[in-house]
Amino acid sequence: MLQTSRRNLFRAAATGGAISLVGLPAAAQDATYRPVYHFSVPDHWKNDPQRPIYVDGKTYYYYLYNKDYPNLGTGTSWRLASSTDNVAFTDLGTAIPKETNPNGSIWSGCMVVDEQNTAGFGAGAIIAIATQEDRFATAPNRQAQFLFYSTDGGRTFARHEPAVLPNPGVVDFRDPKVVWDAARSQWVMALAENDKIGFYRSANLKSWTYTEGFIRGGMGVFECPDLFYLESATGPGRWVLGASANTKGSGGPATYAYWIGNWNGTTFVPDNPDPKWLDHGWDWYGAVTWERRTGAVLDPRTRYAIGWMNHWDYFGTTPSWDADGFNGTDSIVREIKLHWYSATEPVLLSTPVRTLSGRASRTVSLGDITVDGTVPLDYRGRAYEVRTRVTWNQLNNVGMQLRLSADGSRHADAGVYLAGGYAYLNRGYTGNPDSTGRWLESRTPFDSARKEATLRILVDNLSVEVFVDDGRYVHSSLVYAQPGDDRLALYTDGGAAVFNDVTVTEFAQI
Repeated sequence: MLQTSRRNLFRAAATGGAISLVGLPAAAQDATYRPVYHFSVPDHWKNDPQRPIYVDGKTYYYYLYNKDYPNLGTGTSWRLASSTDNVAFTDLGTAIPKETNPNGSIWSGCMVVDEQNTAGFGAGAIIAIATQEDRFATAPNRQAQFLFYSTDGGRTFARHEPAVLPNPGVVDFRDPKVVWDAARSQWVMALAENDKIGFYRSANLKSWTYTEGFIRGGMGVFECPDLFYLESATGPGRWVLGASANTKGSGGPATYAYWIGNWNGTTFVPDNPDPKWLDHGWDWYGAVTWERRTGAVLDPRTRYAIGWMNHWDYFGTTPSWDADGFNGTDSIVREIKLHWYSATEPVLLSTPVRTLSGRASRTVSLGDITVDGTVPLDYRGRAYEVRTRVTWNQLNNVGMQLRLSADGSRHADAGVYLAGGYAYLNRGYTGNPDSTGRWLESRTPFDSARKEATLRILVDNLSVEVFVDDGRYVHSSLVYAQPGDDRLALYTDGGAAVFNDVTVTEFAQI
């Protein structure tokens, strides 16, 4: 992912008042912006995730890293972290350094494990195909795909010469995503080419042949494409084509768009021409998905996903740089499933990775709370998960004030606006990265005739993620609350509601 515009940047109470929770979590006692249970770069800068692979039973997660941030024009390398549960990650340092070959920075791409030695570097060699700037080509058509290979389990890489997919004469030609098409015994590459996702095939990962393109205008420049197959417990299995896209200008999201359909070996045929979105917040970009495995056993109905929590509209505004010396954090890892609501309505559902519960340090169940107005909870925390099922008879608005200040003036709001027919996350009443004031509230459809909603909300030092109705809709956004804003309240407007089985869970620092 490297847009033209930034190419040179980085080479009142209804039940008797407050509801009490005992204790003050340590995370609320200092001024750090370091996330408690979300992945963040150790220092300086990160942006795009690279699709993880499995090595010796661990998840190996590579991402774009700039050790020279905030100096301009200094480029990115691939840094590596490993995990046994996809929650806590161990830093393993830089795996593919920048500026060690004539083409400089290493941009986005993907990893595969070449189990059958198709590329000739040995069975089980780890192959990375990534975009670099071909400095021997004529500007501006310099984005090309290069191959790197590792024979030491993905810790270090050598570069194969020359480019495995030279630029055919276009400006945008980047972010390769490679998958093994077992039914046809071929490697398949999806490549971002402006408003097209180009498809290529190969027998050896070194020589690629163009087959067809998937074109969708009006969505800006595609980045970080994705292609995978999922089985389903509620209907037939289907192929999914995804890509990061920015439709803010036309009133849409700027996250991960996807289409459900069929891959026929040369192109992707969607069931519906219009995209769906895996996230509707402002900060889930450059996302990748990968297989879920338990040991060597593949789960055919579930994939993991992770997204970069930032956006190029305001990438440099994070308070974590001044406070902690880093700029770059990710969403929680999710589990993605294909769910059929009807024979014509397949949707990808998102839920936080199930192993997150294993990191819980304290869980408090508050039971059922009736609210008609505002109920402040006697709770102090900046990093937690809150879950509830809300029920009502007649309402205009219902939700939670997150990261609430002591005087009540600052807060992020998440809930359901029945009068307007949508669920929302609003960061307009607290610190947020968008100085223009345009990207404050994200919205997703909600049937105004309904009488209940489930909310699962993840709050951390820099972010809020809202999962509505078992993950059918998700809102992931940066929220720059002040360190002392650590209160929580429930609210309704236009009637009463019951917040059923309210549970707050805190997590150990990862």
